[in-house]
Amino acid sequence: MKLRPLADRVIVKRVESETKTASGIYIPDNAAEKPDQGEVLAVGPGKRNDKGEVAALTVKVGDRVLFGKYSGQTVKVDGDELLVMKEDDLFAVVEAK
Repeated sequence: MKLRPLADRVIVKRVESETKTASGIYIPDNAAEKPDQGEVLAVGPGKRNDKGEVAALTVKVGDRVLFGKYSGQTVKVDGDELLVMKEDDLFAVVEAK
């Protein structure tokens, strides 16, 4: 199944967080927090402004983004858990060093 987001929505797949701390201690799955980073899988065309023009989104497919722990709507597609959220729910794009 393919999803095509509408308006200013994006589809994000959570990036799994580390299961080991810097000191080498392993964190069990049930104690780990939900990751707050993900990879953008699809973006909508953009939101219409007051003039009726479509304002393109600033994120693109493949970007790694930060978002709130409880942001977006969770959907399951082909066994994968994905998030559908508005671009406004994203905090930042993670840039590679």
